[in-house]
Amino acid sequence: MNLLLIRLIIFAVLLVAGIKLYRMYREWKLDREELLESDDEAAGDDQMVRCTWCKVHVPESEALRDRGEWFCSSAHRDRYLQEQGGDEQ
Repeated sequence: MNLLLIRLIIFAVLLVAGIKLYRMYREWKLDREELLESDDEAAGDDQMVRCTWCKVHVPESEALRDRGEWFCSSAHRDRYLQEQGGDEQ
């Protein structure tokens, strides 16, 4: 009878420990997936484009496009278009 009680206690302890380990693993896995998703969102799928005026690469979402050319700022766009307009005359 005494041996049966000891086996039952050991089984209960192992069962509780197994459940606790499974919960810890599941929480770790969910945290890891969230971290990977947030890294993917932060990195984004933005292409880099080159400013026609200064040749600096900027993300496409931040760049300006005019007449098929990419620019890093409106000042560079205006200077490039002004220069192009002067060459054509």
